[in-house]
Amino acid sequence: MTVAKDIKILLVEDAKSMRKIEMKILASIGYENILEANDGVEAVEILESTAGIDLVISDWNMPNMSGYELLVAIRQHEQYQNVPFIMATAQADKEQAQKAEGAGCNGFIPKPFTGGELKKQIAAVFGEADAESAEQKGPQKAASGKVKLRVAHIQITDHLILGVLKSWIEQGEIVPKHFELETQCMAGWNPVEQALEKGDVDAAFVLAPIAMDLFHFGAPIKMVLLAHRNGSIFVRNKQGDFNAPYEDFFKKKSVLIPHKMSVHHMLTHMFFNPINVKPSLDKDDDVDINLEVVAPINMTPFMKENSEVGGFVVAEPMGSKSIAADVSENLFLSSEIWQNHPCCVVAVRDDFSEPHSEAVQEFVEYLVKAGKFIAEEGSMAAFAAVTFLDPDKKLGLKVPVLKKVLTDPLGITTDNLFPVKADIDQMQRYMHENMRVGHLIDMDSFVDTQYAEKACPDFNPETHSAEFLNTPELVTSILSRSATETES
Repeated sequence: MTVAKDIKILLVEDAKSMRKIEMKILASIGYENILEANDGVEAVEILESTAGIDLVISDWNMPNMSGYELLVAIRQHEQYQNVPFIMATAQADKEQAQKAEGAGCNGFIPKPFTGGELKKQIAAVFGEADAESAEQKGPQKAASGKVKLRVAHIQITDHLILGVLKSWIEQGEIVPKHFELETQCMAGWNPVEQALEKGDVDAAFVLAPIAMDLFHFGAPIKMVLLAHRNGSIFVRNKQGDFNAPYEDFFKKKSVLIPHKMSVHHMLTHMFFNPINVKPSLDKDDDVDINLEVVAPINMTPFMKENSEVGGFVVAEPMGSKSIAADVSENLFLSSEIWQNHPCCVVAVRDDFSEPHSEAVQEFVEYLVKAGKFIAEEGSMAAFAAVTFLDPDKKLGLKVPVLKKVLTDPLGITTDNLFPVKADIDQMQRYMHENMRVGHLIDMDSFVDTQYAEKACPDFNPETHSAEFLNTPELVTSILSRSATETES
């Protein structure tokens, strides 16, 4: 038995462009009997005037009445108490999910989501079992007798050290003694997060704030290595006039980020805060820039179709690809405002590392070696990058674009991967204290440096530590520079 495709769905989303995307996603999985509401107030009116609504899918942050307030209001009325409610939201941290569940939410799906993810969530709230076979949990042995190391990643250059290692193994240049590598490319951060938390994979290349959030809420994981330093970009929409005062170009528009618990969220705040411009996922009256969560691979087409999007902050090569497609203009590279900053990290589950520490050590050592290769041979690494990041040729990545990304002196660095606790602590404290995002965790419990200490014996944290550079003067200079480059 499956959920009927003609069920009546109330979709509540204040951003018209996002609602259009979600309508397309619903249609792609067979649901087209959909009513639309701009906010919670309009949703209540539709519920009261329309019989037979079978499912509510609502955003969290909306003006007038939020998705959470809508949920509470629905559960207070007897006639709506049993209507399934899915919260589809950019508020993707664990605390928000628990809050929604406590108020009677049947399902919680973080943005950005795919059709497959939404299909599973709809089936779950209607009590339908997942038809797909569940992944075997915990470490598994390969046919060779070695332990299988299942590693999740997405399609960004931040994860290229894994791609280089995979290429070496496939070509026979390296034969690991203690593990067999199995990489799992996923559609976005939410599947990576869920797979790491549930034990569907043994390790993951994941955004540091996501890993810290999982750790805070009890996920048995440790950070063992940085995946890279630097490597993100802020691009602005070519549509519209970019005139002084340049920050006004972004006001009352949206800026796209890949996840709430991301360094890109932090970079956006770091850039605009010194010039007294407030970006936020919240839809309060004092917010100058509305942040929207969109999957990296969808940012360029989303911005191209929506002139009200001012720009996006993302890991490469998505920004450079957008510039090459003449959709975007470069605003700044992340290292310009936060030098040597961490972003993605390598997190390993305790149930793998504790019985297989020798495999983790070998894995870390190979990743460090791959990082040095990329730093020294960026042009050659670009060929491996295209194959690893775009195996099905759907992204249209080109070797010249990847070469530019990997050889830019202000771009990604992969030869300094030691997980400096102070840098990760700097990140969590900025997000917690300045942005009210996330929770403070104990770095000594979260960061396990034993493997990197052996793999990086010559690392000097004093020459590679992260440093904030985001002064008002620098931000103003970057905005002016972008205008000058556009004119030329």
